[in-house]
Amino acid sequence: MIRLLNLELQKLLTNTASKVLIFISFILPFFVILLSAIKINFFGFFTLELGELGIFDFPIIWHITTFFAAQFKFFFAIVVVSMIGNEYSNKTLKQNLIDGLSKKEFILSKFYTILFFSIVSTVLIFIISLCIGLYYSSIDEFRLIFRGTEFLIAYFVKLVGFFSLCLFFAMLLKRSAFALGFLFILYIFEWITFGLITWKFDADIAEKIQNFFPLKSMYKLIEQPFQRVAMTKFPDKGDLAYDYAVHAPEVIIVMCWTALLIFLSYRLLKQRDL
Repeated sequence: MIRLLNLELQKLLTNTASKVLIFISFILPFFVILLSAIKINFFGFFTLELGELGIFDFPIIWHITTFFAAQFKFFFAIVVVSMIGNEYSNKTLKQNLIDGLSKKEFILSKFYTILFFSIVSTVLIFIISLCIGLYYSSIDEFRLIFRGTEFLIAYFVKLVGFFSLCLFFAMLLKRSAFALGFLFILYIFEWITFGLITWKFDADIAEKIQNFFPLKSMYKLIEQPFQRVAMTKFPDKGDLAYDYAVHAPEVIIVMCWTALLIFLSYRLLKQRDL
């Protein structure tokens, strides 16, 4: 595992574009800190400071930070598809196989890289969330501080699943731009399918089926936190209540998609004449 990971990291770190994108991928989550410090002045009448609204208190901060940090995943997605695109354009894939790297090891090297960067990103979000929470939150009890950290698990699974999908499209199309374009096509296809199921059956059945779609299942891992924030400010508003928790079945669905996508990527490479 370490050998394959080192091999892939050497390729990425010798490529200037990849280094810049990786740097951006790890720096952008720190903008959550800037978000906590934002002060909005309403024409001199009063100043609204986001950090004082309670949205960075424990345990809700784990939900807030993982949701917003997940929006930056597209930058590393470019790195993932570039890993494959560059292999084909630079002929390094064929050379690696000639030098003794098996096709299985080639795919595993990409997957280990995805795991590595997902772990690093998750650890960064953990540190950022903990620091902001300790600064703004009045909660200092250990048990309460770490309640809600299941969102970090969901964040990690979401990254690995999404990057595995990017890897599959890159293997399928051999071109970075086409692979990224197919993500958008898949998104449209999922919603068209949802509309057709709704027309044929009903919205409840359609929504249950949609939750098994790749992109939708990844999104469902971490629901939007805005409604939850509103619930804390208006606890008497029963119509604001919704299920924002991380559920094991949703995690398992994404993990199954991840395993399937990695397997399909391997099958594509195995059957392809290089």
